[in-house]
Amino acid sequence: MLLKNYKPFFYLFGLALGTYIIHKAIFFFSEISTKNFHYSLELLYFSFFAISSLLYLILLVVKKKNFEIVGMTFLFGTFTQMLLAYLVLQPILKNKTGQSDVEKISFFVTFVLFLLFQTLLTARLLNEKR
Repeated sequence: MLLKNYKPFFYLFGLALGTYIIHKAIFFFSEISTKNFHYSLELLYFSFFAISSLLYLILLVVKKKNFEIVGMTFLFGTFTQMLLAYLVLQPILKNKTGQSDVEKISFFVTFVLFLLFQTLLTARLLNEKR
């Protein structure tokens, strides 16, 4: 039972690792330097993975306590994550160089990927029978 509940963490880790490798490979083959980025790809992927894992863990706890509010908890967690992402994104938004455009796109792609992962995991959690 314990492994069944926490198996999505392994899926999330696998998806994060896979997309990180693809993301890094695209930068490598496109010869895009990430040295001047405000936040490294490793930091972005690690922080989004940590936030996604924390949100899923909270959803598991809420599911045990009160299954009816899992969806609302997910929406609140996603809103909080968006707010944090916007606050973290501020230094990148203020930077007006051409390199910052690549960093902005990279940040949003990473954010959207993890949001998609979270949504899929939450949908699977909500579709489980009690």
